[in-house]
Amino acid sequence: MGEEKLLKFPCDFPIKMMGRESSEFHTTVRAIIEKHTGPIDDRAIQTSLSRNGRFVSITVTINAKSQQQLDDIYREISAHEDVLMAL
Repeated sequence: MGEEKLLKFPCDFPIKMMGRESSEFHTTVRAIIEKHTGPIDDRAIQTSLSRNGRFVSITVTINAKSQQQLDDIYREISAHEDVLMAL
């Protein structure tokens, strides 16, 4: 039995991160993703504030080139102190 690939690359892939609402968090998230993908169109970024406005979820849909690229992105965002959760 061979290893079955779940994703076929390249593909559009949403990366969701949650953290405290601040302009710094938005800048950090974008910088980390763009380090691995190059410039991101503003239309590829969606944000949603928590009810009390203290937290934000940011979803960035990228055109993923490989599993290695996704692994590298998740490793870096998960290690960042401002990112409370990454999905």
